[in-house]
Amino acid sequence: MRPSHRRPDELRPVSLERGVARYAEGSCLVKFGNTHVLCAASLEERGPPWLRGTGRGWVTAEYSMLPRATQERTRRESTSGKPSGRTQEIQRLIGRSLRAVVDLAVLGEKQIIVDCDVIQADGGTRTAAVTGAWVALHDCLAWMHGRSMIATMPLKDHVAAISCGIYKGTPVLDLDYPEDSACGTDANFVMTGSGGIVEVQGTAEGAPFSEEELGTLLRLARAGIADLVTLQKAAIRG
Repeated sequence: MRPSHRRPDELRPVSLERGVARYAEGSCLVKFGNTHVLCAASLEERGPPWLRGTGRGWVTAEYSMLPRATQERTRRESTSGKPSGRTQEIQRLIGRSLRAVVDLAVLGEKQIIVDCDVIQADGGTRTAAVTGAWVALHDCLAWMHGRSMIATMPLKDHVAAISCGIYKGTPVLDLDYPEDSACGTDANFVMTGSGGIVEVQGTAEGAPFSEEELGTLLRLARAGIADLVTLQKAAIRG
């Protein structure tokens, strides 16, 4: 039995609330159970210097965790002078995931930055951030399109992410913290709405996992991400 009493293939309750940041061009408060992440997309009229003159834009992300997002207070990374390696890795993951479904040439020489701030953490913060960031990005692009700043919507597909793992010998979907901290294998999957794989991160703690187990986790992730994309579609229609 999972600590949350969910079935092995069951997501935590997921919600995507749009328009929660008054001043952002696009925003979404995403909740995967007790993991809550505020995603806010901001438009910058100029792209990064290294893309100047190319006619292409850029989409990137920044990630942070509030000091009391966890059971004990963590130090703000701004006080240490630089983001941790974990933070840099996660924000690069979010940026790569979003760029995989954006036509940067249609965007033009503009940049969109999606800030993902973890308000409350209970496992799966990076996967929740990717899923909510797509909604914030969509609304930012729709805001631009509605003001004739772009001729067409540059989004080519949905993108969402989910964690999976092997907990007490059983492959399970959408790990919360008790599972994530105790599972023998954990993996994060990023996929598009059409089923394309953007990224797979998998790690064994102790015994290695098999190719068959990886296939099982992939199937769990594919079904879970299909459900998340359905929720994204419902959110942007609302």
